[in-house]
Amino acid sequence: MLDTREDAITRTVLDRMQTTADPRLRRISEAVVRHLHALVREIEPTQEEWRAAIDFLTRTGQLCSDTRQEFILLSDALGVSMLVDAVNHRHPQGATDTTVLGPFYVEGPPPFENGADLSGEMSGLPMLIHGSVAAADGRPLAGAVVDIWHADDQGFYDVQQQPDMRAGRGRLRTDADGRFRCWSVRPVSYPIPHDGTVGAMLELQGRHPYRPAHVHFMIAAPGFEPLVTHLFVSGDPYLTSDVVFGVKESIIVDLIEHPAGRAPDGRMIATSFAEMSYDFRLAPARSRQSA
Repeated sequence: MLDTREDAITRTVLDRMQTTADPRLRRISEAVVRHLHALVREIEPTQEEWRAAIDFLTRTGQLCSDTRQEFILLSDALGVSMLVDAVNHRHPQGATDTTVLGPFYVEGPPPFENGADLSGEMSGLPMLIHGSVAAADGRPLAGAVVDIWHADDQGFYDVQQQPDMRAGRGRLRTDADGRFRCWSVRPVSYPIPHDGTVGAMLELQGRHPYRPAHVHFMIAAPGFEPLVTHLFVSGDPYLTSDVVFGVKESIIVDLIEHPAGRAPDGRMIATSFAEMSYDFRLAPARSRQSA
């Protein structure tokens, strides 16, 4: 007979998992059961509270679509995304710090030549973005793929406004010296979508939904770990309370403010503009094993 005593249920469930063929999957499954059961024992939820938890997760899934990923927001807002990032990127000294991907990356961003304007229909103060990509030892990486995306001066990404819109987003390749540059608009701090389950959770926890102003980067080169990171604008009021815990001191940058006139790349700009620059360093690739 099944032993359903409170102190025996966990062991019974774990015993049933011993037939799992994949050892990594068995280890993960066992850990999930142990920690979930320990959580229940610690908080001793009522039946009503457990139904509310299931309802919360159900509604979170129902909010997901091609342009919105509420579960990523939930993972981000609970700090889980940053913890997963940390355990997967124990990189050697000299490699650029990583941070969360976020829910607004789009596969296959439009390609641009170096020096092009990625802003499209976005509004905002012009901003020159430039930098370099190299190995951790400083060796320049020519032909590295640099994906860039960010919000506009109202705090919205292109896909939040129109699902098929592509603005403030693009893919560049580094030149022979490992350098890249483009134009776009200066981002601002913004709230993550908070009209759903994650927003309700933040409100109950007494937390704000804001992220500091930043630009996303995803950089890839053969023989190196893909780099997913942000550059955060120094002086932003939300740097110390980012809702997704993604800020690291090494990737906070000072913007250079310029009056209207000739930009560093020779372009004439009719309004004041900002300049953001950074030298990225990639860690060497390593083997991985996952379930």
